[in-house]
Amino acid sequence: MCEFCVQHGDGKTWYLEAQNYAADLTHDLERREFVVDFVTGFDRRMRRNIPLLKAVKAAPAPLRHAFDAYARPRQMREHWGQPVPIEECERIFDIATSITQLPCVCRHFAGTPERGYCLAVTVTPHDDLFAEAFRDYDSGPDTAAFQRLSRDQALAVLRRAEQEGLMHSVWTFKSPFIAAICNCNRASGCMAMKTTLDLGFQTMWKGEYLAIVDETACAGCGACVERCPFDALALDDRAVAVVDGDACFGCGICRSSCGADAISLESRPREAVT
Repeated sequence: MCEFCVQHGDGKTWYLEAQNYAADLTHDLERREFVVDFVTGFDRRMRRNIPLLKAVKAAPAPLRHAFDAYARPRQMREHWGQPVPIEECERIFDIATSITQLPCVCRHFAGTPERGYCLAVTVTPHDDLFAEAFRDYDSGPDTAAFQRLSRDQALAVLRRAEQEGLMHSVWTFKSPFIAAICNCNRASGCMAMKTTLDLGFQTMWKGEYLAIVDETACAGCGACVERCPFDALALDDRAVAVVDGDACFGCGICRSSCGADAISLESRPREAVT
């Protein structure tokens, strides 16, 4: 169990607690401003931050550690993500019943195709906020461009994402308030995965689970190795899939590729959720 489950989940899984989706963004002006600035300034920040993070990664260890000691706590206070398996996304949709498709800021920055994979998940609708935040996107200020989804429609989006090898993650906006489920991988342009895995600056934390392979059931096809967005699976010399527990983020996307049903998820030890 992660530290946020202790602090913001009363000892339960923190992203399954209703209060973490219930901010009133009409009256919570500080958080509303943060969301608007996050979207409207995303491209500008990425153009600034990527060269900075590359420089920090190449810097001597003391400088890297000093930067991390300053930046990591701030990141956790403001905006960070965590992979969530699809069955727990279903439970989120029972809590955060206002679900809206949004343009993807990462795909917008990366210039990759937009396919409606980002979902705003809140307790109450916030169409006016979305119109303000995405006013410079191709959809313009017309709130009709933001499609409201039913629970079943949202799950269909997630299942389609899994078929394409995209993992699901929840995202905070002024923690612990959660406002979005993203569906992405590195090829789609996910900047959180790029900064965390490639540039060494953590914006995505490991999920609550680990993938486990039933060696007796594994057919050795390698589909899970190709599907894993974190490069956490490999075939050993027996042609059996093995999981690198240190690399696994617990998203569960590998399961959707396994025709032999040889992969399951188990709870991650608390100290490993980092």
